[in-house]
Amino acid sequence: MFKKSFVSIISIIVILTTVGCTNKNKEAITTNVENNLAQKWNQSPLFKSGNYTMIGEKGRLGFIYDDTEVVRFYPNKTQKYMWHFWGEEQEFNGKLKIVAIHENDEEEQITVAEGGLGGDNNGADRHAPSNMSLPKSGMWKLDAYIGDKLFGSVYVKVHKK
Repeated sequence: MFKKSFVSIISIIVILTTVGCTNKNKEAITTNVENNLAQKWNQSPLFKSGNYTMIGEKGRLGFIYDDTEVVRFYPNKTQKYMWHFWGEEQEFNGKLKIVAIHENDEEEQITVAEGGLGGDNNGADRHAPSNMSLPKSGMWKLDAYIGDKLFGSVYVKVHKK
């Protein structure tokens, strides 16, 4: 009798501990996911490459941009931007395609630039000129695809006129 009661009590303790830990883990995972989503829609950092300031991910991808009024994004204003890419040779197989997604409408995607890649430039392994325009203010994610593979993303703010 004592043995059955002891086993039952231990089993209940193990079950309650497991359930308690599982809920704590779920809360931690949910919090981490929410934090990551919130962080993603912040403008990408600026960095230096050669003599230029760029926006993006240092050592991976970016384009010449110094966040001044002359270079900033404004709704429907087409500007020239020089993209730069760092990576392994096999990553550069295919054409470049830049797809833009607005923070408030992640379902709608627009292609803002397409073309081939040039050689090394300003310290990067590859580069590509582009003329880009974004239709409305707010935060945008620019996904850079080379071939059919996502190479990386840059987050930019489109300022109100």
